Amino acid sequence: MAAADVQSQQWYLDAMDADGMWKTSTGKGVKVAVLDTGVNPNTSSLKGQVLEDEVPQAVSYNATKDFDGHGTSMAELIAGTGAESGLQGLAPGAKIVPYRVLTKGVGNASDKKKTPSVEDAIRAAADTDAQIISMSFGGDTIDPDEEEAVKYAQSKGKLMLAGTGNDAESKNFIGYPAAYPYVVGVAASDEKGKVGKFSEHGHYVDLAAPGLNVPAWCDATFQSYCVQKGTSMATAIASASAALIWSAHPDWTANQVLRSLIDTAGRTWPKGERSSYLGYGLMRPRKVLENSSINPGPANTDPLSFENSIGVEEASPSTSPSPSTSAPSQAPQNTSGGGTSAARSSSETSDNTVLWVALGAAGALAVIGGGAFAVVRSRRGA
Repeated sequence: MAAADVQSQQWYLDAMDADGMWKTSTGKGVKVAVLDTGVNPNTSSLKGQVLEDEVPQAVSYNATKDFDGHGTSMAELIAGTGAESGLQGLAPGAKIVPYRVLTKGVGNASDKKKTPSVEDAIRAAADTDAQIISMSFGGDTIDPDEEEAVKYAQSKGKLMLAGTGNDAESKNFIGYPAAYPYVVGVAASDEKGKVGKFSEHGHYVDLAAPGLNVPAWCDATFQSYCVQKGTSMATAIASASAALIWSAHPDWTANQVLRSLIDTAGRTWPKGERSSYLGYGLMRPRKVLENSSINPGPANTDPLSFENSIGVEEASPSTSPSPSTSAPSQAPQNTSGGGTSAARSSSETSDNTVLWVALGAAGALAVIGGGAFAVVRSRRGA
């Protein structure tokens, strides 16, 4: 896809009323640490948007050299300016602090040795003034050092988001870092608010965001965009949503930003209940921005305290998935929480009448394959 066509494919900008939200907030003043494959600061959409000098030196190796195109795409989805017909970020006033982390596909042995581990990057980002840590990658292995780094970042007041994963149709493993306590697990939804078949599900799904039919760079040549799908895209758009809110309410804490997103999420089930597919529902930051008197709740109370205390469990195989729905090939976990109900079917949508304001504009999009969640964490020494 030529760059000139890319913005016409960003269906969620109209659906989420980006133009309306930008009258209140563009994300200005908010910094987002993007832990990924590196971020190319020289694309038309990211010129002036990447704060490469603010990456701590100890973890700065190749932070602005993207070997895959994935990290640059995530950065553009968050804070791209749309200049010269490039990707338009949902929070174009925000700034990106880039980190290349140790993932599958990182160069040769020398590169792997020099590239920061995920835990080192999280700790480094936690010690900066970046408010949001966006992680569009995952794996099925718990790393105690990584989990401790997440706890450290939470103690520093950071809001962390990560994709739940793209393997629901095969093994539906529990994905980390999304499943760690204090990390917001983000699922991927389509234009109608339905969860993607590939989007992994379970107790660790907290919220959902657009993640199907979303443009991203095809590769590291940065010559063209491809329409892709994945919880990676959903994570970036969710991070941008948080940036919009934090910019409008700079005195709020990470807990309050997250609680406002949970309370206003689009869903067809009662408030306070959750789905193993869509969590508490689909993010709609405009519902926060349009309500100047919204109550974000207590500053120091974790809105996911119950989920973070019980942890996650393995999903069980489905015995009779319905061929008439978009249900993944494995069944959801039962939901947990005070009085919450069992997980909803993936065929359920999230109150589209109030979630999307321009659904009709999305109808002409075509799916062009692509594996946006291509960044799989490599264990150290592997």
